[in-house]
Amino acid sequence: MRTVSRSLRQLRQVLHQRQNCVMISSRAEEAPCYLLKKAYHSSTYRVVINHAEIKLLGYNTWTTSRALSVNAVKVTDGVTEVNGGGPLVEYERRIAAGELVDGDTCQLVTLRELQRLYDELVESVEACQLDRSSEKHVRSGWLWSRLLFQPSYAPVKGLYLYGGVGTGKTMLMDLFFDQLPGNWRKKRIHFHDFMLNVHSRLQKHKGVSDPLDVVAGEISEEAILLCLDEFMVTDVADALILNRLFKHLFSKGTILVATSNRAPDNLYEGGLQRDLFLPFIATLKERCVVHEIGSSTDYRKMTSGEQGFYFIGQDLSGFLRQRFQQLIGELKAAPQEVEVVMGRTLQVPLGANGCAYFTFEELCDKPLGAADYFGLFKRFHTLALEGIPIFGLHNKSAAHRFVTLIDVMYENRARLLCTAEGSPQELFERIVTVSEAKQIAPRTSSRSRKSDESDLCVDNELGFAKDRTISRLTEINSREYLEQHATMLAEKKLTQGGVVQQYASQA
Repeated sequence: MRTVSRSLRQLRQVLHQRQNCVMISSRAEEAPCYLLKKAYHSSTYRVVINHAEIKLLGYNTWTTSRALSVNAVKVTDGVTEVNGGGPLVEYERRIAAGELVDGDTCQLVTLRELQRLYDELVESVEACQLDRSSEKHVRSGWLWSRLLFQPSYAPVKGLYLYGGVGTGKTMLMDLFFDQLPGNWRKKRIHFHDFMLNVHSRLQKHKGVSDPLDVVAGEISEEAILLCLDEFMVTDVADALILNRLFKHLFSKGTILVATSNRAPDNLYEGGLQRDLFLPFIATLKERCVVHEIGSSTDYRKMTSGEQGFYFIGQDLSGFLRQRFQQLIGELKAAPQEVEVVMGRTLQVPLGANGCAYFTFEELCDKPLGAADYFGLFKRFHTLALEGIPIFGLHNKSAAHRFVTLIDVMYENRARLLCTAEGSPQELFERIVTVSEAKQIAPRTSSRSRKSDESDLCVDNELGFAKDRTISRLTEINSREYLEQHATMLAEKKLTQGGVVQQYASQA
């Protein structure tokens, strides 16, 4: 029954993707303004409103990114079946069906690694205790492990995929995950969300002699195969937890599949007390096959981007509020409160019809983090963000929060309506890594100290993260992303309407 239900959900996604989606247009000609298209390669627009110049960010029109592909199903004689055979087989099927553009060599090599892991897991289902319906996995629980004092490492090593931004890491891992049987003990989760869950569990087990062992036991009972997307370590508390947590997890048979922009040896580079984090890197490399996706192609930028809500210019508060009002319709926006984790709340200045309005200072200058942003996007599907600044040394902390905000927004497939002082690339021009800083030409007599050093921020973690953020802002601004968002909203309304109708009929 579970398999049939899952298949029907997949078929519905395919049908919705292939229909003409109803979405709120963001074309500037609908606003009280007019467009002057410049002959720029990036298809940038100027929007002139009351003699104030605004640029509407756009990008070249390309073919649809494979990162936006739909889940695959097979329909034979009216019966829906989930495709089997593994990620490589499914990838080739999607290319043959025209759902994906032809893959590059680097992605195909990565798919072979994922296919190898898939085959090994299928052959070792019992040994890895993957089958949820089997009662044998009970012995992998934390209590049993503590009684036996004997580690039970999985006979199959996991996989750690890393590479540049937009190279398809998440898409490939999701393709692998979706091909796994539904009755397996598996879980796919964003790394931010995973760590929030860990901290919440630790809070619940405060006072236990080894709470990390208990938490690892709970996690391994729920999922032996753990797929973590966007593995990155920026917080010292997370860094200190990871080593002991994953030693417990691996000893209980957990198999890790992770994606990251960073190689294992570069994780938490330059972080506080990094020497205490280094044993985790060794454990990670011991329990996972490390594979680099060497592609230099950013597939997120292979989307058409002239439909976005990203506006560049000064003093655009009135314009943004006008567009926000268009999104919420006749409803009146009012302050709201959002529950986060462990009893915390987030104050939303204005919210209505699934849309929230913040200034940049309210959302990124305050001491907020991933937990607050996850709470926000569980309640709201659209964020209007006013006044994103150019980042530098003076607002380094806000830049870190903005990167986290975009990560969480992207993970939740939320929509962004914003005004900014520059394009995504321009926002991060002053953020550089240590190696990039060394390559900057030294000051000469013709260059002042002010122009040479003005607000330059040398930060390895932020320097690496900026490429991912620029890439994601590009995709969030694309027509394909907005169509997918509209489809998601339509499905949600359809589901809610069905529930309301069901309750009405029962009444």
